[in-house]
Amino acid sequence: MTYELIDLQVQACIATLTFNRPDKRNAMSDAMRSEFIDALERIAADRAIRAVVLTGAGKAFCAGGDIAGMERRMNAPAGEVGFNGWHRQQRVHRTQALLHTCPKPVIAAVNGAASGLGADTALACDFVLCSEWASFSWSYIHRGIVPDGGGMYFLPRRVGLPRAKELIFTGRKVEADEALALGIADRKTSSQALLADAQAWAAELAQASPTALALTKTILNQSFELSSHDVFAQGSQAQGICYTSSEHRASVEAFLAKSQAARE
Repeated sequence: MTYELIDLQVQACIATLTFNRPDKRNAMSDAMRSEFIDALERIAADRAIRAVVLTGAGKAFCAGGDIAGMERRMNAPAGEVGFNGWHRQQRVHRTQALLHTCPKPVIAAVNGAASGLGADTALACDFVLCSEWASFSWSYIHRGIVPDGGGMYFLPRRVGLPRAKELIFTGRKVEADEALALGIADRKTSSQALLADAQAWAAELAQASPTALALTKTILNQSFELSSHDVFAQGSQAQGICYTSSEHRASVEAFLAKSQAARE
C-alpha cells in the first residue's frame, strides 16, 4: 500500500510513524485508518524494527475522528445507521488493538492536541512523551458519545477511576504539565527536541531482547485482569520460550566467557 495520509520512516531499527493530515489536524478518516492499520501490521511483522515512535505532522497530534465521517453517518438512511456504526467500530477496535498489542515498544510523541480518539491513541502506546504544546482531552461527551478508542480502558489505569471519570464526564482539556502530573504523560520535553528525544528513547528500548520484550509486554498488558496464578503461569511459559532464544544464548555465553576470563 502507498501511504498518503501517514508517513512511515525506518532508520536503523526505529520506525517513525507520522499522522500526515496537518490541514485537518490529523483527524482520523476512514482512508487514514486503513493506512494506519497496514503500517501497524507491517511494523509488527518486520523483525528488523525494534521500536516505534508515533507522532503527528503540523501543530496537532490527532484531533480525533474526521468531521466528514460524522456527516456521512448523520446522512445515512435510518435503517443503515446501526450496522454502519457497528462496522466502523470494528475498524476502530482493530486499529487500537494493533497499536496496543504491537510486539515492540511504542512511544507516542505528542506534539500538540490529542483530542478524543487522538487521546485514546496516545494512551494505547506504551509510553507518552509530550511537548510543551501538547494537550489531551476526552471530548466525546461534547458530541453525545462515549470514548470508543480505548479511553475507558487505558485512562483509569493511568490516572485512577475517579480522575478518569472526571476527565471523561467533562471532556476538559489537560495541558502538558497537568498531564505529566496526573500520569497521562510519562515525560515532557521541548517541541524542538520532541522527535529526537522520542527516537533516542526508542533506541534505548530497542537494545532489549525482542523476544523477552514482546512476551513481557503481552503479559503486562493483561496483568490487571489476570490472577497472580495466571501471571505466574504465563510467565513460566514465556520463560521457556526465552530459554530457547538466540538473544538469551548469546547473553549467557558472553556472561560465562567474561566470568571465565575473570577467574583466569
